[in-house]
Amino acid sequence: MSRLNLDDFSDLIERPDSGVRRDAEERRERLTVPAGALGRLDELGEWLSAAQGTVPVKPIEHPHVILFAGDHGVAELGVSARPAGSAHTLVRSVLDGAGPVAVLARRLGTSVRIVDAGLDCDPGLLPEDVVRHRVRRGSGRIDVEDALTVEEAEAAVRLGMRIADEEADSGTDLVVLGDLSVGGTTAAATLIAALCGTDASVVTGRGGAAIDDLAWMRKCAAIRDALRRARPVLGDQLELLAAVGGADLAATTGFLLQCAVRRMPVILDGVVSSACALVAQRAAFRAPDWWLAGQLSGEPAQSKALDRMALNPLLDHGVTVGEGTGALLALPLVQAAAALAAELPERAETEGDRAED
Repeated sequence: MSRLNLDDFSDLIERPDSGVRRDAEERRERLTVPAGALGRLDELGEWLSAAQGTVPVKPIEHPHVILFAGDHGVAELGVSARPAGSAHTLVRSVLDGAGPVAVLARRLGTSVRIVDAGLDCDPGLLPEDVVRHRVRRGSGRIDVEDALTVEEAEAAVRLGMRIADEEADSGTDLVVLGDLSVGGTTAAATLIAALCGTDASVVTGRGGAAIDDLAWMRKCAAIRDALRRARPVLGDQLELLAAVGGADLAATTGFLLQCAVRRMPVILDGVVSSACALVAQRAAFRAPDWWLAGQLSGEPAQSKALDRMALNPLLDHGVTVGEGTGALLALPLVQAAAALAAELPERAETEGDRAED
């Protein structure tokens, strides 16, 4: 098998149908509720119409939460409030229905799928359908070594592509994307700083479980060291993911790219999914047209990435817990936009309208 070239996705990904979007905009002008009165919901409904290729837009009936899980060796430096190698406890919490995303998913009637791309735990601690995809056990300490080999990075990207195909083939019509990781925000901030040409101090945040000032300084130093290792491989997305990403981040990147190929919309969560989206954008500039930014998490690196991709977050509630929670909170808003665009009646045609025709 020849080595995967992420740049090839540029030829595979098309934008949502602009002609259908114009038709959706024209239909919106004919609705009984004045144009603009629904604010951003109008824009969301038109975007969904273009993504689906149909007017009126179809309801979102089969959304699915996808969480990629992994541990990052850089957590050994004390850059996270959680112990290194403990991401499996986050996975177990979601599986047991105790995590915030699990609670919300139950309320919204949405299922959650967890994919172990690189957890650092005994596979026997978790169900087979979670761990069977694992690329490797944990990712390397990115301040001093590569997170993955290039071969492992490719395997992780292909894993994400496979998961996207499975979701599309099963009828998923919208993905809520998140992560379950320890140390993942450090790797994500490194990727964003490298791709945006930014210093470590500008992108270093406090993480999902807020760290103190000393841990923040350790995190900033780790990102700065990792950036030195990232800059020489900026021209190759796969090598960049291998150097300073991780199995879960590489899998998420492949997932996002293949979702765009399959014309399946995605709601991004926080800094980790945003970092992967930025890597994917570098490979295929049309890909962000298939994504929504579900929320603003407060992580400075996420804001940098979303600005670079021109994605405007739907919500800003200060949700930092991760797990796809913020993105899932945005799901009812997207569903509401689809329902309004499809079900609001059109105005009765008047004599003036006929005269204009």
